[in-house]
Amino acid sequence: MQETKAPLISFQNVYKKIEGNLILKNISLTIFPNEIFGIIGVSGAGKTTLLRCLIGFYKINSGTILYQDKDITKNSLLIRRIFGFGTQDNCFYEKLTCMENLRYFGQLYSVPEKEINARAENLLGLVELSDFCNTLAMNLSGGMKRRLDLACSMMHSPKILIMDEPTAGLDPSLRKHMWELISRINAAGTTIIVTSHLLGEIGHFCTRIGIINNGELLKVGPPDALKDLYSRDEEIHLETWPGRYPLIAAEIKLERLPVNYVTVHEHKIIAYTSQAEFVLHRILIILENMRERLLDVHVDKPSLNEVFEALTEKQKIRGMSEDKLIEYIRQSMKKGYNKEQVKQVLIQQGWPEDVINAAMIKMS
Repeated sequence: MQETKAPLISFQNVYKKIEGNLILKNISLTIFPNEIFGIIGVSGAGKTTLLRCLIGFYKINSGTILYQDKDITKNSLLIRRIFGFGTQDNCFYEKLTCMENLRYFGQLYSVPEKEINARAENLLGLVELSDFCNTLAMNLSGGMKRRLDLACSMMHSPKILIMDEPTAGLDPSLRKHMWELISRINAAGTTIIVTSHLLGEIGHFCTRIGIINNGELLKVGPPDALKDLYSRDEEIHLETWPGRYPLIAAEIKLERLPVNYVTVHEHKIIAYTSQAEFVLHRILIILENMRERLLDVHVDKPSLNEVFEALTEKQKIRGMSEDKLIEYIRQSMKKGYNKEQVKQVLIQQGWPEDVINAAMIKMS
């Protein structure tokens, strides 16, 4: 993808409230022609709301969404013409055959009658359902139903295909098949915007991704570029017994080692550093002093999943009010940290030392 291309879609300072809750917070984002653009985040992060604002299901509270230079929020006919939308739940009719469903959606999208059958047959071939054209949708397997739903969303030849969790509920082989199908559609000239919480998949197939959490867009870029946020870093993975990982993390930070980030994940501790050999040597001394037995250790480059966790953890701590900061300190001390250990953790996350000191004084 050439960054010099004019944007196809532009979000400009978009805010969205639902029932008084701010769901999208100052979203600014550009999507270019012929991309597969992935939006990743946990459930409730704002992914689906972002897509629903884009296709006009929700009205935004402020900001602008443009298709090329046209304001999408003021042009519902434009939305209907350029977008195809696949939801997490299938939207076809179970008691119609595959062909009948495609004909229905063709008529719904005002496709000329003389073109409907040919277009439906082409799409059934694309999604590998030609042999099931006269089969009732209710009799299809789960993977076939997802492919039929995809075909229905493309009957009007949309310029942009939006897919919300397209592989949700599918087994690994069917997920791979669906992504290969998405890639073929993209190769034919359709821009694709897709959401997923499966970072490994989306990082492999998407040209660029945006990481969203608590309604904020944290980072945007090609998957490899996001990993390169930590390009000089390596991950030191350690598994120990009895595995007092929060205390180990605090000791690492207290030592002021050249470590950019320390996290506990799936019964192990991970340290990100550009000086892996030196840091590992020092950590082994810490473990010996703490009488922690080393069960396993290895050094890797960070995965997209670890980048996501690092960004969202920093956002969580950065967004604390003073009261929440005090409560965070109090809860950390209940877990066995002393004040100096907690302070070093917060400094590592970017908190000013004077703010931390003031919070500790207030809680005394």
